[in-house]
Amino acid sequence: MRTLKFLAALAIPALLAVPEVQAQSKYPEKPIRLIVGSAAGSGPDIIGRMMGERLYETWKQRIVVDARPGAAGAISADLALGAAADGYTWMMLTSQLFVASQVLAGIKFDLARDFQSLSLIGTTPFVLLANTQLPAKSLKELIELAKKQPGKLRYGSAGTGASEHLSGVLLGHLTGTNMLHVPYKGVPQSIADTLANEVQVTYAVLPAAYPHIQGGRLRALGVTTAKRATLIPEVPAIGEVVPGYAMNAWYSVVARTGTPAGIMNQVNAEMVTAVKEPAFGEKLKNLGIDIVGSDRAGLDAWRSAENKRISELVKISGAKETK
Repeated sequence: MRTLKFLAALAIPALLAVPEVQAQSKYPEKPIRLIVGSAAGSGPDIIGRMMGERLYETWKQRIVVDARPGAAGAISADLALGAAADGYTWMMLTSQLFVASQVLAGIKFDLARDFQSLSLIGTTPFVLLANTQLPAKSLKELIELAKKQPGKLRYGSAGTGASEHLSGVLLGHLTGTNMLHVPYKGVPQSIADTLANEVQVTYAVLPAAYPHIQGGRLRALGVTTAKRATLIPEVPAIGEVVPGYAMNAWYSVVARTGTPAGIMNQVNAEMVTAVKEPAFGEKLKNLGIDIVGSDRAGLDAWRSAENKRISELVKISGAKETK
């Protein structure tokens, strides 16, 4: 009798666990919302839509990209935190939001506490783009021109506290130049005003910048990563002219803390499979993305290292807002 009771006691938890396993095995049962803190046509928006289309092939459920630009991505984090932790709301976590969380005053969320890692998709440089009418044809000439005209040249970014903003602040800090920062709601708007010569230069991620470089509409003066970009090897790294300069953009996906681990692991496995497929991977490479496709622990480690690196850059640049 005791043996029967013991076996029954073991069986009850196992039976109770079955619905949860079955529920997770059916995931996803409805469309998934991917919140992107950048404007339509920006790098994160482009990558998010590509990933959504690829995952639809596997799941036959739509990944709906919800572009919510503003406050350098902080708006997207607030929205993601307001959603249920059920695996049906993801957020694109990028270098932009990482910088904003350390630069902007009044940030209420904590990226490390409030968001769990899904996968690091890849990395890419920012590109310093110039209007073709600008007399400076190289980065060296731009620095010389900025020194002759302090505060007169204007540079655009995706917003105050964005990575593009910090890229410009860091360049000014290391070269002793002063260009007027003009913040926009997103990279597409800053590119549009650079084309119109409302601002003379702007910083933009390579996926958003490349069509304009390729078409000859804007001139690429430098890439922000330590080494040249494979997609545009003729464009020098800013660090070749300005020692110690380095900034990079990256794309990752996270979900609210509390999302079931089984769902998180399933999403990670599908994303890693997708980015490492030759056909899909080639599409990313053609946009200038260096593919990573990390596991969840890999993104955790990346976030920790980036937090330290960006904290140091923010401190050096003096970009942090005071409350």
